[in-house]
Amino acid sequence: METANFLNDSGIALTEANRPYEAIPLFRKALSMEPENPLLWLNLGIAQQRTGDYIEAIESFKRALAIEGDLADAWLSLGLIYYETEDLGQAEDCYQAALSHNDQDPKTWNNLGVLYFTGGVYEEARRCFEEAVSLSPHYYDALFNLRDTCRELKDYRAAAEFERALSGLNAARGSTHPGVPE
Repeated sequence: METANFLNDSGIALTEANRPYEAIPLFRKALSMEPENPLLWLNLGIAQQRTGDYIEAIESFKRALAIEGDLADAWLSLGLIYYETEDLGQAEDCYQAALSHNDQDPKTWNNLGVLYFTGGVYEEARRCFEEAVSLSPHYYDALFNLRDTCRELKDYRAAAEFERALSGLNAARGSTHPGVPE
């Protein structure tokens, strides 16, 4: 018999395999069994976001937060949608809310740094990228962003240091598209 947990796990696997359209019905079926499960709403929102259906994704994230307001991943995901739709004020508010519930997430620090970098607030961007790297020293995107921010701030010595760190990681990682929130 299918349980909400089984459907959720299957939906996550499909979403991660870049098959969100197939995942969405599984999350909806799981939600028919457990409509007050905030993680199901979060996962549905992530799948909807991957399809580009931002309106539905926002509603799903808001449902998750109505059930569990301190769900940092929902705040982070909402922030990413607002960033992608260029509502930078809302994105910042969401990233700050995510950090207020989990200030140990390097991804949130990196995304907030990208937001500040995009707005030309390089000192704040640097602080955020440094926090991300302090939490995850081999976080490629944060190191890349930190290097570029140091260049913008004309701190070429620090930029060169981060370039060396990136070179060490580059062979193992391969190519990437940094500078974009995740």
